[in-house]
Amino acid sequence: MTMPALDQVAPSGTDIVSDPFPLYAHLREQGPVHRVPTYDGGHVWLVVGHEEARSALTDPRLRNDIRYSSSWQDDGGHAIGLNMLQTDPPHHTRLRKLVAREFTARRIEALRPRVQQITDELLDAMLPLGRADLVEAFAAPLPMAVICELLGVRAEDRKQFGAWSSEIVFPSGPEAAGAAVMGMTGYLAELIEAKRQGGDDDLLGALVRTMDEDGDSLSSEEMLGMAFLLLVAGHETTVNLIANGMCALLRHPEQLAALRADMTLVDGAVEEMLRYDGPSQTTAHRFAAEPVEIGGVTVPAGDPVMVFLAAANRDPKRFPEPDRFDIRRDARGHLGFSHGVHHCLGAPLARLEATIALRTLLERCPDLAFDTDPAELAWRPSLMRGLFHLPVRF
Repeated sequence: MTMPALDQVAPSGTDIVSDPFPLYAHLREQGPVHRVPTYDGGHVWLVVGHEEARSALTDPRLRNDIRYSSSWQDDGGHAIGLNMLQTDPPHHTRLRKLVAREFTARRIEALRPRVQQITDELLDAMLPLGRADLVEAFAAPLPMAVICELLGVRAEDRKQFGAWSSEIVFPSGPEAAGAAVMGMTGYLAELIEAKRQGGDDDLLGALVRTMDEDGDSLSSEEMLGMAFLLLVAGHETTVNLIANGMCALLRHPEQLAALRADMTLVDGAVEEMLRYDGPSQTTAHRFAAEPVEIGGVTVPAGDPVMVFLAAANRDPKRFPEPDRFDIRRDARGHLGFSHGVHHCLGAPLARLEATIALRTLLERCPDLAFDTDPAELAWRPSLMRGLFHLPVRF
């Protein structure tokens, strides 16, 4: 399934890569739901209003399983997944139930000391340099180290995992992306088999052994899909949450000063970062299992739907002055981690990492500032919102 051709519906002069928000505002002004072309000559329905997005995200008639697409046979069925992102209840409910016990609040909180230690070690290496690319030196290696430790990936393999993950989320081309998927899939399959034999006490080892009261457990294919999802989603989303959030703070010095003066605002600051410029601009494709009315528009059965979280999070009907970055704002109700049954299972871990990273960085870098003209920052051309680099000095 190809991506929407947003450049074909954007007002003249809009840079939809570096600043897509004027396009989202333009669409919202015309209505909450739009049928737009895709690059393969098809179409997709975009939901850009906040109320309509929340409704769509909880509508059981919109399915994540590609077999509800009117043209899924054209893909040869290869896009069918066995992870939670590409399944619907009751299959999704079963998978989430088997995994959720490993993501309880108690287990996530128990990771705090180790996340803090990794954060401090990265800053110990970075600060003597006087300047750095905050993405490469800090925002990327922190969540990669955390998720790799959780899954039991060897330290010497993390750089390769980071490269695979980045290529999958921000593909440089179909061949390179395919090679990254194959490389990561092969490695994970071997890792899962090793966990079956070794009884390791990490997240992947626990998932291999997990079983509910009825004796249900994850199949080998489901384990592979789950590990793949946890690694990519658990890494890339948090990288961009940290980097985008710091970029927003540096662009708004009065907000940065307010946070420095009162670090109790850090939790609310992270929520505002998720609302204002979060990493996930949209959900994966969903498909109408039957004709579905959304915001006064009828989506025909089989048609693809994308809920644009970033557009909904800037809806002035829900958030007054939505283009203003305000860490004191009540950002509750934002859709940065989606909503409904597909609300991000790893959201507590991402929040933990982001709050520790931001607080520690600001405490240890009192003179943190851009080391480039902010207008020159390059954003990745992807529906996962993220910077190539974030040069800073301290």
